[in-house]
Amino acid sequence: MLPVPLPELPPDFPARALRWAAGFAHCAYFESNDLAYPNGSFDRLLGVADGAPDAPRSLAELRQWLQQPAEAAPCCGFLTYEVKNEIEALRSANVSGLEWPQLHFFRPHTWLRWRSGVVELHGHTAGVLEAILATLVPQLPAPHVPALRPRMPKAEYLAAVEAIKEDILNGEVYELNLCQEFYAEGVQLDPVDVFLRLNAASPAPFAGFVRHHHHYLLCASPERFLARRGSRIISQPIKGTIRRDSTPAADEARRLALLHDEKERAENLMIVDLVRNDLARVAQTGTVQVPELFGLYPFRHVWQMISTVEAQLRPGVDLVDVLRAAFPMGSMTGAPKIRAMQLIEHYEHTRRGLYSGSIGYIGPGGDFDLNVVIRSLQYRQDTGYLSFQVGSAITYDSVPEREYEECLLKAQALLEVLGVSFG
Repeated sequence: MLPVPLPELPPDFPARALRWAAGFAHCAYFESNDLAYPNGSFDRLLGVADGAPDAPRSLAELRQWLQQPAEAAPCCGFLTYEVKNEIEALRSANVSGLEWPQLHFFRPHTWLRWRSGVVELHGHTAGVLEAILATLVPQLPAPHVPALRPRMPKAEYLAAVEAIKEDILNGEVYELNLCQEFYAEGVQLDPVDVFLRLNAASPAPFAGFVRHHHHYLLCASPERFLARRGSRIISQPIKGTIRRDSTPAADEARRLALLHDEKERAENLMIVDLVRNDLARVAQTGTVQVPELFGLYPFRHVWQMISTVEAQLRPGVDLVDVLRAAFPMGSMTGAPKIRAMQLIEHYEHTRRGLYSGSIGYIGPGGDFDLNVVIRSLQYRQDTGYLSFQVGSAITYDSVPEREYEECLLKAQALLEVLGVSFG
């Protein structure tokens, strides 16, 4: 390990490090933005590798891969929403312009950690610091994507909400998270520059940048999926969103409006119950608890309602066991989960890919931290396909126009960064 005190480095060192790292075929950067969050945020971690020939592509392979003897490197990677098809008898037949591998993790040959006032360089460190310091961060013009368009026209989205409300009335589901894609083709952009702009516009505690060959994820997620700390497992679903206001008094009024909104509380409680049920499948009997229900937390553009569910894991339970019990996250599906996912496949027009999936890292001792991939751009540099997705939880009380407005609210930072407006 090579520790370097932060005061000895230029202020833009993280941006230089990311631009250097993005030159590798496999790059993963996790960013907390120093934001306070219950049970902590992501570690600030950057890992790179030239290749990953033995990388796992399924949960079965992931378990075997994690059992291989390894050095102290963290494992970095992602799971797409389509991992659901390995866990349940489900399918994904909708169109996709992205074609991520279903799952991918790699062990970096060089990785950096920011903590306690220093940057730690690990692994193959020879010449790395010098290479990063020699890397320039160019001032590029703001991106503009004029051809961005919805995969699901607004009228179809509104009709889908009404149809889902009928499904709820008929007892199919209690709640369903309906998502829609906005996309463009033939786009040329600089992924590092766009991520830095997104991270500045919407700093989040579970942000991240992932490169997998020609595929890029630029993520500004406020939501944790799962974290393991020893035998303790933590999940923090988000359900409940309201726009921030410009004055303290008006902003507080909006916070209180969210806190007392019966629809939003009902959505949150349904997902908390789903998460409790998921974690109970791998937890010691009687240990599943909800230490915080309906917590309200401010972000740049929105207030979010966040609850915390935790439990003590049974002895011998590993990451794959936890994923088979809890993936995909209930906040992005609905309840009951399997029927919700079947209806999602029916109503949505595009495959989700990494949206509603997860990125994160696994420590050598088995602890891990995984986010929920929302508020994110997905980009294929080889084809120029650019995509983001947004969604909202549909209940019987949903008003279709309000649900559509909530989708655009969640997309606000993405649209600003891309120089696009919808309304």
